[in-house]
Amino acid sequence: MMNFNVLMLEMAVAVLALVVLVADLLMDKAQSRRSLGYLAAAGLTAVFLFSFGRYGLNATFYAGLFSSDDFSLFFKQAFLIGTILVILFSFDLVDRLPHSRAEFYVLLLFSLIGMMLLASANDLITLYVGLELMTISFFVLVGYVLADTRSTEAAIKYLVLASASSAVMLYGMSLLFGISGQLSYAAIANGLQPSPALLVGGVLLFSGFAFKIAAPPFHMWAPDVYEGAPIPVTAMLAMGSKAAGFAAMIRVFVDVFPATGYPWAMLVLVLAGASMLVGNLAAIPQTNVKRMLAYSSIAQAGYLLTGLLSSTVAGVTGMMFYLMIYAFANAGAFAVVAAVSKHRNSENITDLAGLARQAPVLAVTMTVSMLSMAGIPPLAGFMGKFFLFSSAIDAGYLWIAVLGFVLSMVSVYYYLIVVKSMYMAEPPDDRPFEMGLPIRFTVAFAMTATVAMGVFPAPLSRLAELAAQSLFR
Repeated sequence: MMNFNVLMLEMAVAVLALVVLVADLLMDKAQSRRSLGYLAAAGLTAVFLFSFGRYGLNATFYAGLFSSDDFSLFFKQAFLIGTILVILFSFDLVDRLPHSRAEFYVLLLFSLIGMMLLASANDLITLYVGLELMTISFFVLVGYVLADTRSTEAAIKYLVLASASSAVMLYGMSLLFGISGQLSYAAIANGLQPSPALLVGGVLLFSGFAFKIAAPPFHMWAPDVYEGAPIPVTAMLAMGSKAAGFAAMIRVFVDVFPATGYPWAMLVLVLAGASMLVGNLAAIPQTNVKRMLAYSSIAQAGYLLTGLLSSTVAGVTGMMFYLMIYAFANAGAFAVVAAVSKHRNSENITDLAGLARQAPVLAVTMTVSMLSMAGIPPLAGFMGKFFLFSSAIDAGYLWIAVLGFVLSMVSVYYYLIVVKSMYMAEPPDDRPFEMGLPIRFTVAFAMTATVAMGVFPAPLSRLAELAAQSLFR
């Protein structure tokens, strides 16, 4: 049955994207497109508020290929929040572009639709369509600043490596389909029998997911792409693309692979350990903030994977809680980097020097974001890691939780290098920072949310638990 009510959020975002595109065509070429950015942000805010009334829907579309349940809805709300914040601190970038300015917002909206499809995908075709819609949109966004050779280089690298990972993932899907003769997750799980082809197909599918979440050895694209892409696009990759990859990975891991008879948790265990080691150790010598945050995101993927080991409500709850608070911390950090880049035309850690004197709100926001990612109490990152490591210990994986705790302490070192530069170094000039209202709102909102969710984690954790329970019904 085609219950189009299930697709309401995706259709609303698609209509919004078309409205922004048509409005751009009706505007004078020389006119600022900032109003279209506000239109996109306001539209997404309306969709976000409307989405709260859809908890408990738990319906499917067209033979179950698309699922609208609390699990997918939680992720969609995270994607919506992240996209709204990214749009708000992308105005300065878009105003400086000499070409196709409104299309930037349209591509962000289409990448958002791809993420939402990934969260609700309940069969292999929907999964691949959502994946490609998101990836192709990001390819254009990464290379959007044509005058910047770093942006063009990053786009080419992302295109080549993302295409290779998509091909690998598609081959794994074809093996699963060939073995089971089915496309939906539930039907695949019922039709699978242990075999070498199943093992190969599962490994290839996991390899594709590992690329999307930037887990070693499929992480090589992240540092170069994060550094070369425009700052708002880097933020969207760090928040949205990673969360969408985890949303799809969790559903496949829970719905399909437990019935195969293979110990897939060992593969997740290896990916988690490698991500935490490579991400944290490689982040230490970085001098560019975006590259440091890229390696940090690799480490964060390792922490998140520990929640998948248990394949329980508690583990998935921890992952969903952490992904939400990680989005706020990243939004705050990248908004600060965008403001500093505009003022000082650089993204190096040393160029944050003296920020506490010239722009105290930016310095405090960056400090809160860094310490939250490091897992320092009472910030939200501490509670997120507590939930994740607790679920891993309960599942019998004590050593990976200990490794995560130790490497979290290691991460404090490179996060504090950023803080040290802001508070202890002299500013390179005396020019006052000029920040518009959108960036001010973004940093204030991100900082407030990060602190509030650490001090009062219960509301978000209860919502995440409610969403996780819908996956196990």
